[in-house]
Amino acid sequence: MKKITMQTPLVEMDGDEMTRILWTMIKEELLTPYIDLNTEYYDLGLEHRNETDDQVTVDSAKATMKYKVAVKCATITPNAARMTEYDLKEMWKSPNGTIRAMLDGTVFRTPIVVNGIEPCVKNWKKPITIARHAYGDVYRNVEMEIPSAGDVKLVYAPEDGSGEQTLLVHHFDGSGVVQGQHNIDASIKSFAASCFEFALDMKQDLWFATKDTISKKYDHRFKDIFQDLYDNTYKTKFEELGITYFYTLIDDAVARIMKAEGGFIWALKNYDGDVMSDMVSSAFGSLAMMTSVLVSPHGYYEYEAAHGTVQRHYYKHLKGEETSTNSVATIFAWTGALRKRGELDNNQELMDFADKLEKATLETIESGKMTKDLALITSLSNPTVLNSKEFIQAIREKLDTML
Repeated sequence: MKKITMQTPLVEMDGDEMTRILWTMIKEELLTPYIDLNTEYYDLGLEHRNETDDQVTVDSAKATMKYKVAVKCATITPNAARMTEYDLKEMWKSPNGTIRAMLDGTVFRTPIVVNGIEPCVKNWKKPITIARHAYGDVYRNVEMEIPSAGDVKLVYAPEDGSGEQTLLVHHFDGSGVVQGQHNIDASIKSFAASCFEFALDMKQDLWFATKDTISKKYDHRFKDIFQDLYDNTYKTKFEELGITYFYTLIDDAVARIMKAEGGFIWALKNYDGDVMSDMVSSAFGSLAMMTSVLVSPHGYYEYEAAHGTVQRHYYKHLKGEETSTNSVATIFAWTGALRKRGELDNNQELMDFADKLEKATLETIESGKMTKDLALITSLSNPTVLNSKEFIQAIREKLDTML
């Protein structure tokens, strides 16, 4: 077949360890034989981030602002052990954190549903997308150990020198611990706008949940910003599409989620989203079967797998041992980016190809051919366990029958 042409590049961010190996396999087997792949390439592998003093991460985010669409491989966020292993100049920040901050984006994570991998919650029939606010709260907190009796106070000192405000946090009778966290209206507004835009794009209901009955100022601020934006900007658009925006307390939302059939977006604050995305992915089957897209209200999109670099499999690979690593979420990162690129460029061929590659991937699993992690949880009888490369090649065989 004639290769599909791409008018505009998408930003390609390479990564680390086993996912970097899969990245190359996916391109060689599933993409370049069919597409005249047009990407602006950035190597976000830890060695290159170290060589460039992490400038490559910044450059990749700027390129995403230019071209609007990026696809990212999983990357290492270094800890003390990685500092030694890779002889790093410093403990570089999470690339995802840097990119999120620069693009002002919200992370949407959606399980990939396939016949034969049944959700633990029996009434979940459709994916539940988690929208996680990616700024502030406990992730930017300040903490202090309290050694002995005394007062801890919250102080606001305006820059213009006007009246200082002080609030007693707690009078300690003895030792303890204290934590301060914050958020900013600009980030909350961007989070809300991204959620509403994504709901319109997906034509799905949007839920939002906090604990505003307890946190009457902090959580209530989130609730108010969401409601004001919905009432003033999105209500008519939602009604025209026949979708709804629904707010409830997070404990009520959790109870409702367990009895729902899915098919909606659940927006959550940073910590809540972190926890619930892992719960939802696990309950649907596997973190290796979950997509992740960073959506900015400024019109930027960055697609990646929801999981990490699969370090254990990489060390086996380095020893020459066979691995059976699940590449589905990484494949879907590529299809998501290609579909969005096609949508923005009005390239129907590219969008159709993305759809067919996803269908070929799911049908390969449904035919009983899968990686070891899925074989351990499938309801299909006598599955065929394939190694990393064999699984990708099986998808290619299925894809060839569709093209």
